[in-house]
Amino acid sequence: MIKKFIKFLFKLFLWFLGLSVLWVLIYKFVPVPYTPLMAIRTIEGDEKYETRHDWVPIEAISPYLQLAVICAEDQTFLSHSGFDREAIEKAFESNEKGKKLRGGSTISQQTAKNAFLWPERSWFRKGMEAYFTVLIETLWSKERILEVYLNSIEMGNGVFGAEAASQYWFHKPANKLNTENAAAIAAILPSPQRYKANPASAYVARRTQWIVRQMRYYGPFTLEEKPKEAKTKKKK
Repeated sequence: MIKKFIKFLFKLFLWFLGLSVLWVLIYKFVPVPYTPLMAIRTIEGDEKYETRHDWVPIEAISPYLQLAVICAEDQTFLSHSGFDREAIEKAFESNEKGKKLRGGSTISQQTAKNAFLWPERSWFRKGMEAYFTVLIETLWSKERILEVYLNSIEMGNGVFGAEAASQYWFHKPANKLNTENAAAIAAILPSPQRYKANPASAYVARRTQWIVRQMRYYGPFTLEEKPKEAKTKKKK
């Protein structure tokens, strides 16, 4: 019985590996139509809740927004392999000291969570997130990771992705966002259900200006080349 059980677990593990790799490969080429978080928000919402989500290729998303989310969420995105060790260590130290919980997730980790998993603070979910992060960093390009991120991230109450957020907050397509618009959307990402990109609260306005400064410090932005070190470290 023990041998049969072990054999069953091994087969189950192989099936999981095969299906997860296939899933990631499919999403390498196919738009992500719906995410677990969208389903959760729909279940949690009332009868007036509406999911706003329109997939667009990265070419249809303003470079300002691409740079804004990198400056706000993960300034080493183009140079790391999925994990920012320094950010993780700082988050761990902060949480160990009993301070306000902070995350150390990179854009790659957030993409893995948004596309394949669910929001939950547990070691199992974090382990799954790490696994899918390794898969997408191995099988996808940085451009594809950013494209999926910008099309799946929550950017408001019921608002998912750059195109929906651009239309919802500024009544324009995502490719028409200017620096301030892009920074304002990036500013609300830590708590998109709590904050508004427009009109912005005092906190969001301050964070928006910080992101704008980071965008200037970052220098020329291109997905094809690794960036030089930012002239300033994050200080929010």
